[in-house]
Amino acid sequence: MRLALILLATGQSALEPHSRASREIATLWWWMFVIACVVFTGALGLLGLAWLRRRRAGVPGAGEDKPRLNLGLVIVFGIVIPVVVNVTLFVIANFVVIKQTEAPAATTTPITVEVAGRQWFWDVRYPGAHVVTANEIHIPARTRVNLVAVTGDVIHSFWVPQLNRKIDMIPGRRNRILLEADQPGRYRGQCAEFCGLEHAHMAMYVVVQEPADFQRWLRQQAAPAAPPTTPAQQAGERAFRDNGCGSCHTISGVPGATGRVGPDLTHVGSRSTLAALTLPNDADALAEWLRNPQHVKPGNRMPDIELSRRDVDSLVAYLGGLK
Repeated sequence: MRLALILLATGQSALEPHSRASREIATLWWWMFVIACVVFTGALGLLGLAWLRRRRAGVPGAGEDKPRLNLGLVIVFGIVIPVVVNVTLFVIANFVVIKQTEAPAATTTPITVEVAGRQWFWDVRYPGAHVVTANEIHIPARTRVNLVAVTGDVIHSFWVPQLNRKIDMIPGRRNRILLEADQPGRYRGQCAEFCGLEHAHMAMYVVVQEPADFQRWLRQQAAPAAPPTTPAQQAGERAFRDNGCGSCHTISGVPGATGRVGPDLTHVGSRSTLAALTLPNDADALAEWLRNPQHVKPGNRMPDIELSRRDVDSLVAYLGGLK
């Protein structure tokens, strides 16, 4: 119950579907819930009947017709009904629901997105457009998207409950799933496989836009990073180079900033969160992260490099301007 309340509070309920696939899953869930309630009620009724009969005088089951009656109840409620229910649910789940939620053929989807799970963030790439971002997957509304899921380290699991089922991300394998949303909006997803210390803080957003808005976003993300224009931003670019940040992060258009350990920062200022939805993307949160990333998200791959207050302020101005 607590998990269900958490998922509802964070907008991650599979019972609030926003795609054809998620509606099939929600419908199956409700049917299973109703059937389970009926079976549970029947079990309680049989227990009550047994309790009432047990309180009668004499040996339980004594009499000419009672053993036959008891055997019939056991066969109907203990064998026939469970077999029929389970076989029916198996057929519906495997031949109807899974068919609607399985990965599409690559030729039927106009867009392919590659998502890599890492400890602990999501690396997002659009192969045809040469766009790289992190923790936010943008897709156009009412469009079939082929999402290819891989992992850069341990086993992860990709799950956006309001759009489709979960899929595993296993080292050395490429898994695929269909992403398709009925209307624009922002849908929260989560790693659904325990992957280490910060597993709970490995979330992402799927941002669904109107097709024209998505194309504008894609063009903006494909452009190199905006050069610094203010003295504070220029000092931040120098601090980025002088402190070796480019050995772990990429900023397109900045010499030496080609690292692949951490998220791509080319347009980090345009994202709504930091550290896989751990913090809002504003100046105060970014400064807090730069001052002590291990305090914010213990165990992440970014070390505490003991930046001066001046460097922190200039980096906040520089990174915040990368839109």
